[in-house]
Amino acid sequence: MDNIEELETIELFVDSEGDGGINAISFVEFPAIEENFIALNEHKVEMKTVDEDKRLVVGLALIPNKLIYRRNRGFEYNITFSEETVRKASEKYLKSMKLHNTTVAHETEVDGVFLTESWIVEDPEKDKTALYGLNATKGSWAVSMRIENDDLWNKIKDGDYLGFSIEGMFSEEEKLSNEEIDILSEIESLVDLYEDYDLESYSDYPKGARNNAKKALAWKKENGSSCGTSVGWTRASQLASGANISRSTIARMASFKRHQQHKDVPYSEGCGGIMWDAWGGSAGVNWAISKLKQIDKK
Repeated sequence: MDNIEELETIELFVDSEGDGGINAISFVEFPAIEENFIALNEHKVEMKTVDEDKRLVVGLALIPNKLIYRRNRGFEYNITFSEETVRKASEKYLKSMKLHNTTVAHETEVDGVFLTESWIVEDPEKDKTALYGLNATKGSWAVSMRIENDDLWNKIKDGDYLGFSIEGMFSEEEKLSNEEIDILSEIESLVDLYEDYDLESYSDYPKGARNNAKKALAWKKENGSSCGTSVGWTRASQLASGANISRSTIARMASFKRHQQHKDVPYSEGCGGIMWDAWGGSAGVNWAISKLKQIDKK
């Protein structure tokens, strides 16, 4: 892809407290980017050998605000991470004690690799990454690793592995604090209550929308899910129960059309499919678009 700046860009987030985040750091030569499971190989990050006696290598595990090209089922787009998300992801990786989780080429787990340092670059010119000739930007996540695995060390010296790449699960929606969720839920309830009091509400959405919402709720109940927000799951509960919904709620459903490109992501692999169904799926979103035009025309 020659001009990725022209593609839609989706910012990814990590939940500091819930599921998701970085599971491992992989040694790679040429990366591949998989759906929702982020294996940032095309997001090539150079790695430097800094001490051959101690077998130390240093590199950037994640760079903020960088457009990372992805292609899924014919849909081309970019993903990106903010400085805040990079910081949260690095902290959660350490907090969850996954610092020994290491793979090669995102395929094979490898022993004898230890994280010795982890830091966020604050000043690229003064940061020690500059000493190693790494092109770090402010907010980048730098790591240093010691290689005690002879086979891996020889492959690094031979140039088989040129950089780091992260493995992990991220969300397309930012997780809010409990206080923020409570405030937003209260505001939405008041808005819906006001509109339902003053205006007509509707429950003529198709059976398919109800079934999609029920399917998403059932999967979450059985398997758990950190996807979405309380607003999205409230919507699923409304649709599943056949409750009346206001024009503002229908408008929110219609606007969810922007997430259509992620609707085929399996529930077990990411948030796209389950949240699409939570909002009624194609049946619910298409109905909402048509219903909104009908309401406003009237």
